[in-house]
Amino acid sequence: MGTYLITGATGGIGTAVAELLRERGHDLILTGRSPERLDALAGALRTGAHAATQVINRGAVTSPPRTTSITTIPLDLTEPRRIEAALAMSGIPARLDGLVHAAGMVRLSPVAHLEADEWMEHLSVNLVSAAELTRLLLPALRAAEGQVVFVNSTAGLRANPGWAAYAASKFGLRALADSLRAEEPSLRVTTVYPGRTATEMQRRVRAQEGRPYAEGDFAAPATVARVLVSALETPRDAVVAEVTVRPH
Repeated sequence: MGTYLITGATGGIGTAVAELLRERGHDLILTGRSPERLDALAGALRTGAHAATQVINRGAVTSPPRTTSITTIPLDLTEPRRIEAALAMSGIPARLDGLVHAAGMVRLSPVAHLEADEWMEHLSVNLVSAAELTRLLLPALRAAEGQVVFVNSTAGLRANPGWAAYAASKFGLRALADSLRAEEPSLRVTTVYPGRTATEMQRRVRAQEGRPYAEGDFAAPATVARVLVSALETPRDAVVAEVTVRPH
């Protein structure tokens, strides 16, 4: 079993990824802004329906079930310069099998109304913090020949009116992934481009657009998570470099 760090673990896609990896018996390091929400998620994963399971073979000699480790690290991704200190205080394993960048934020606005602080918040959360966290975790990822997954967006492929700041940060995230893939041959690097997904972020986006939110109109976070975890589970002789997941 491996060890995986997930950013934005209390969000829709991040939580769904954590649930699937937990079911498979992996150790998890969950990060997010709210310590209370992280603790609640960790508690649910330890005791709920997504707790690691064990297949029982009658008549076979069984060993005690392995206890899966779940660690939480509060991180404020609007402050990339503080990530290093937060990791140093929490402690990171010497080997890390995967890093899943699932955190993100968006506020819609036309270029004419976007002020510098809004640009900096989008870039800090969606791009700079991902780059800084990846840099800090590279030694552990290299030790395990691990995998980095960037949860991007179809906005990282095409920018639409009102989406300039968000799309710019996601275009940058795509460039970060491409450069990392070329620079770190021992790692596998995957970019997932979800279309509109039924998350609280999407609910806020629809409110900003002045349009109703109906969960059934969008892809489920669990669906995106299945695609992402499938990329993590691809045999070592290949890598899923990019994959797009759109609502049907």
